Amino acid sequence: MESFKKEISESHVLRVISALKEGKDYFLSNFPVEAYQDQLDFIWEKKQKTKAIITFAISSRGEAISLPQSPFGGLWIYDGLSSASMEAFIRAIVDELNHRGINSITITQPPKPYEEQFDLVNYLLFKSGFEQEKIVSHHFFMGKKKIKKLVQKESAKLQKKNKNSGLKSSYSSISNFGFLKEIRSWNALKGYEVAIDENRIVQQVSEYPDRYFLITVSKDSVVIGYSLGVKLTCDSLYYFLSAINPKTPVKNGGELILSELFQLAVDQKVNFIDLGSSDLDERANHSLMFFKSRFSNDICNKITWVKKL
Repeated sequence: MESFKKEISESHVLRVISALKEGKDYFLSNFPVEAYQDQLDFIWEKKQKTKAIITFAISSRGEAISLPQSPFGGLWIYDGLSSASMEAFIRAIVDELNHRGINSITITQPPKPYEEQFDLVNYLLFKSGFEQEKIVSHHFFMGKKKIKKLVQKESAKLQKKNKNSGLKSSYSSISNFGFLKEIRSWNALKGYEVAIDENRIVQQVSEYPDRYFLITVSKDSVVIGYSLGVKLTCDSLYYFLSAINPKTPVKNGGELILSELFQLAVDQKVNFIDLGSSDLDERANHSLMFFKSRFSNDICNKITWVKKL
């Protein structure tokens, strides 16, 4: 698709290009979704410098979504952008999508640890006529030094606890994808349905192998648990697709997975860990929230906004 530019004011320009032409730290913004005909970057520029950006997948039904089949999409704001300029960017996005015949806009804004202007962006989306459709709560552990300190404190305890149990944990890059079927099978045994697109995960790992890590828990050399650690951004680590074989129950399997995730975070020198949401259909999953609260020092919401055109 050809680049498109539109001058909004004397100082800012809206540029719309194919999302595949520009690399971004949040790598899922670069990854296309098969069911959507286009994936576009809306870039807010001043003197040819990017001040803000959002990526939309465009469906044949006239929907613009940021982003489907991803933890979030949303607006990413660069330094030095005023609230008035942010609002002008949102207005320019709406006008351009309306001009393209789009009938609905959906934006899932990332939690605050990913985007420091989280509160202001959500306020301006509300003031621009967007309605809150969904809200989920994410647990985080913030602070590179704090992560390292916790690992040093807890690793000795876990080693002592697991000394005679035959339990071990490790992480590695991903060389094969058999673990996906085991995760699906183990969750099915528990009565859970895991809505994952295995082909999409395989493609993402193949294109971004340095962003994915497989965490493994074994008992007497037999693997009984898996999880993925994903560097959604260069300074973060996302906890994804965790499962333990219910036929081999262990008391602290979840703790072992998270301890390895924290060690991975130390080795990767990230600034924070995102333990994800804890929803159960339309209800809060309080037991999972309690478990994650033991390994977190912050909590922040992820909000999905919708505007009909």
